[in-house]
Amino acid sequence: MCGIVGLFLKDHSLEPSLGRFMASMLVTLSDRGPDSAGFAVYGRGTPQRVKLTLHGPADTDFPTLAAAVCAQATVTVRDDHAVISIRADQEDAVRAALTVQAPQIRVVGAGARMELYKGVGRPQEVAGRLGLAEMAGSHAIGHTRMATESAVTTAGAHPFSTGRDQCLVHNGSLSNHNGVRRVLRHEGIGFETDNDSEVAAGYLSWRMRQGARLDEALEAAITDLDGFYTFVVGTESGFGVLRDPVACKPAVIAETDRYVAFATEYRALAALPGIDSARVLEPAPARVYFWQREA
Repeated sequence: MCGIVGLFLKDHSLEPSLGRFMASMLVTLSDRGPDSAGFAVYGRGTPQRVKLTLHGPADTDFPTLAAAVCAQATVTVRDDHAVISIRADQEDAVRAALTVQAPQIRVVGAGARMELYKGVGRPQEVAGRLGLAEMAGSHAIGHTRMATESAVTTAGAHPFSTGRDQCLVHNGSLSNHNGVRRVLRHEGIGFETDNDSEVAAGYLSWRMRQGARLDEALEAAITDLDGFYTFVVGTESGFGVLRDPVACKPAVIAETDRYVAFATEYRALAALPGIDSARVLEPAPARVYFWQREA
């Protein structure tokens, strides 16, 4: 029953409005997922640096923690999340220091451009306290969750990220996720939950570590992942959509000269600028839709 949304901007002049558009889309689908919500935003990056999105208790002193694990870190706090920017070659050391000094803190995402936020509660509340409407960037994906197979926790909320600048939101259920999880663990992919959607994210990360592009990884998923699903996936430069061969979950894409938008239902797209003249289509079963960001 979950709701998923995504927005990929072709027109750079729209980037300051990305968060506002996404917040409206996400809140519109609140009735499809009242348990929890989350989103990933691809904003500006800095060469040779990586952003770690942290989640912890609401009273966490993130600036002090960031300084303790990396003296050169810069930090932006958003309620119970914080994004710390560090040199890319410091990532392993910072993660190790966090494990020792602050085991209650989770790294929910990492990337040159990606920031990832999620929490328990209705989408309007989660988006509001994390300031989604004020965020800018080139593309973003989001999710409203109605839990069916795992606990209602921040860890169990979407998006799931298992690779740098990679994340996934999912509507549906995978039938072979336990077997795929075992295989991926042998390949060095770690998992923090029992959620089947995290397995899908790990599978795509594994494929891309082997050199596949996002569209190629999604093509392989059609054969390797069983069940019913609609995936929307983000990478640093790409945005992809895939429905299973039966395509029983609703989905709609709208494309104009200025953006590509995805939603579980059209009503989430209705407030976007220029939607009346958009090319609107239902994604075909077992077909990969993929857009690449220009340099």
